[in-house]
Order: sequence, then structure tokens, then C-alpha cells
Amino acid sequence: MPAGFFGAPRLKELVAAPARKNLLRLADLFSDRRAFVRSTLYRRYFAPQKCVRGVCIFFWEARRLICAIVIMRTAAQGDFSSTELSLLRQLHSQFTIALRRLQKLERERAIRVELEEFVRRLPLPTVLLRWNLKLLFQNHAARDFCTLWENGFEQARLFKSKAIIPTDILENCRLLKQRWRHEKRNRLSRFNFAPVEVRHRRSPYLKASIRLKQLNDAVGRPHFLIECTDSRRLANESTSRTRLPHLARLTNREQEVTRLVCNGQSNQEIADVACLSVPTVKKHLHAVFRKLEVTSRSQLMRLML
Repeated sequence: MPAGFFGAPRLKELVAAPARKNLLRLADLFSDRRAFVRSTLYRRYFAPQKCVRGVCIFFWEARRLICAIVIMRTAAQGDFSSTELSLLRQLHSQFTIALRRLQKLERERAIRVELEEFVRRLPLPTVLLRWNLKLLFQNHAARDFCTLWENGFEQARLFKSKAIIPTDILENCRLLKQRWRHEKRNRLSRFNFAPVEVRHRRSPYLKASIRLKQLNDAVGRPHFLIECTDSRRLANESTSRTRLPHLARLTNREQEVTRLVCNGQSNQEIADVACLSVPTVKKHLHAVFRKLEVTSRSQLMRLML
């Protein structure tokens, strides 16, 4: 509802009244036509649409108004008949069911956005697939990993990273889906599936771990969370880490910026916490990258683990 729609005093009273109404004609709010035309409600919302009649359908949850649908009509369309009002009352329960489904989908979307934000900050290559195996989210490290899986180490440097999930990983997701359906068909209350590990056929140092992730009880089918590792790269980074007295090479301010980066904070958030400007944060971050010989935030976070 637009801000100020419930500005009519009578409408405010009805919304706050103990007895909740599901359907209300605007003619019930005003003593006569003249009072309606002079109201803010008419000038703001009805006059611009050249409408003169309207019906409000209210939806409540725990005695709280959560939604309202307003149907407006022009003078040529005429007033609402008793049959039409009766039909709207019958449809109210179906509207309520649809509204509850929308609320569940909105909750799932909010959870998914939080999960995507969390995955985006992970230095580990991570992929999130829907139940139909369509890509939901993939961080940049995962794009590089998929390109490496498909093309090999030498060729991967010549290809641009793409959001294409390797066939071997997708096939194991399908097998995990079949197991889930079998358990569901047998009506087992708990699905304790261990993560499925997939290794590259020619490069065993490339590995993907697949697990089922239930985002929300409102959606019965889970998602696929895929975590990827390159043991050769991790070994190289571990070796280089022992050679770098990394924290000793940074100034106090650079150490503070590094700590905030590893907490997953953006440049603006770091600037707010450290009382710096964004350009100064970028300057310190550039110095950190140069001293520690890293090229990205994800590499920096792995180095600081």
C-alpha cells in the first residue's frame, strides 16, 4: 500500500478496531459523495486514475494488517453489485492462501540472499545449485576452478572463466537426487547424507564435495552445495606461507585493514570502522597485496587462515 493511503480517519479506525473486516466499500467510510471528493484519499489515489468507486480487501495475521487489495472503478464502470461483492468474499480465502505462499517464497528468497552473500565472501570455490541443477550462485573462485577442471592447468590460463559446472559433478548431483527421492519415498524422517566427493579423472588433486542444503522448510526440496578444492594449489600456498612472515611485514594500519578484509567487510565498511576514507583503504590494501604477493581478497583470506 502506498504511504498515506490509510490517511482517512474512518479507515484508520476500522484498521485499529478489534473486529476485523475482510471487505469494505469506500462508501462506508464517508457520509456522502461530497465528503469523499474532498478527502485526501480521493485526491491522491482516485482522481489521478479517474476512479470514483472502490473496494478494499483486507488480509490479517495475528490481528495485524499485512496486506490490502484495492479495486477501483470509474463512473462508466458503475458501482459494485451484490453478486460481485459476494464473489470477492468467497475469493478471500483463496487470496489468503496465495499470500501465504508468497510470504514463504519471500522468506526463502531472503535466506538465499544471505547465503549467497556468505558464499561470495568465501575464499573456497563454492557453487550453489537448485534442485533442477540450474545454477543459483557461483563465486569467482568457483568459476576459475570449473575452467581448470574442464580444460586443465595449462589451457585454463588461456580461457575466460565461465559459469559451467563440469559434467562429472552434475552426474553425481543427479545420483544424490535419486538417493534423496528414494529416502523420501520410504518416508524416512531424517536424511543424513554424507557429502559426496568427486575427483577429477586425470587430475586427482582436483576435488569437489557435494552436499544437500535445505534453505527453508517452506521449500520441500533441498539445494546442492558444492565445495571445490585444488590440493596442489593449497600445498603451494602452504609452502609459501611458511616463507612469508606476513604479519611482520605489515604496518599496524595495514594489519587492521587485513583483519577487516578477512572478516568479509567491504572497502566502505572498512573505512567506516577504521575512520578512513575509501581511497585510503584502497591504498593500504594495495600495499598489503604487494607485500604479501597476493592479487585478490580471496588469496589474502587463504593466506591469513
